[in-house]
Amino acid sequence: MAYQQLKTKHRALRESFHQNLSLRTHRALSWLDKAEQSVEDLDIQFISLWIAFNAAYATDIDAQYRTTERGMFESFFEKLLELDNENHLYNLVWAEFSSTIRLLLNNQFIFQPFWDYQNGIIAEEDWKADFNNSKKRAAQGLGNKNTPLVLSVVFRRVYTLRNQIIHGGATWNIDLPQ
Repeated sequence: MAYQQLKTKHRALRESFHQNLSLRTHRALSWLDKAEQSVEDLDIQFISLWIAFNAAYATDIDAQYRTTERGMFESFFEKLLELDNENHLYNLVWAEFSSTIRLLLNNQFIFQPFWDYQNGIIAEEDWKADFNNSKKRAAQGLGNKNTPLVLSVVFRRVYTLRNQIIHGGATWNIDLPQ
């Protein structure tokens, strides 16, 4: 769904939402709108989509109960999938697996262990084994309708890309990560 459709749906349903959920949804939609307006600048579009994603899953929790950011978005996926009675997310993952998702899974430049190898932290055979195992896990997850597993593998790649961009590990507007 596009921003305008989602915003219309949010306006119709927000009175039934908890105040925190309504605020997070409002924030996420504002960043989705920015992303849709940024089609000429893929870097800004990506950053806007990531902020929208963060706004959607963020929660305020006590420091003693904090989980890692990755753990939080994995929990968020599980919650989304619990509510997805019509398998929209699974169908989307299945439709995108042969194209976009496969490209992400096959891209070594957005696989963190590749960079760990480049930085002398792990051996070449270790990152390559991890890379192949990760792709196999995603394929098995898809075959078993384990959408949280597939999304987890995919978002680990996207998270690496996010870190490269946000922390200056990528050159602006270049086709390949440096």
